[in-house]
Amino acid sequence: MPKVKNIFLDRDGTIIKEKHYLSNPQEVEFISGAKETLLEMKKRGLKLFIITNQSGIGRNYFSLEDFYKVQKRLDSLLGEEIFTHTAFCPHTPEDNCNCRKPKTGLFAALKEQYHLNPEECVVIGDKVSDILWGKNLNFALSCLVLTGHGSKEITRLNLKLPWQPLHYQKVETDFPLLIARDLKAAWQGIKDLDYV
Repeated sequence: MPKVKNIFLDRDGTIIKEKHYLSNPQEVEFISGAKETLLEMKKRGLKLFIITNQSGIGRNYFSLEDFYKVQKRLDSLLGEEIFTHTAFCPHTPEDNCNCRKPKTGLFAALKEQYHLNPEECVVIGDKVSDILWGKNLNFALSCLVLTGHGSKEITRLNLKLPWQPLHYQKVETDFPLLIARDLKAAWQGIKDLDYV
């Protein structure tokens, strides 16, 4: 198995607290441990990508400019350039576009631009759409965090788990899946399971 070189991260509910159609940059707030985890990932030499569905734009809840302001605030709070690229889908589910996760359109452009090999990629997110996105792309690993929507979304996976308060747990499915308490725990699992 090749070592992971690229980590794709959902934004809202994974890195920053879920605020339901976040449009105010002053409301950007890291989930506990996320900032330090991102800095450690970057220090390890990994390329970090944000990959996010932002249907609030398509629903006219906020503007493209609002999205960029929120992103700029996130970047400034990190204190250094962490993300190789931020890719987002502005469409609503009803638009039936090819870029809304779990569809893979956003990855196609990034794959060419950054010479990405799916076997060297991991996705971390708080929704089943994030996990299926990784599955659809044959990523080395998909990680569902229980922050944001994760604790509700996990029931959609119909997993038979001996459930307990956990740090992280590798799950046997038809694709590589890790369930983790939060981004920090997902990163610990990625390291412990020898993906990096």
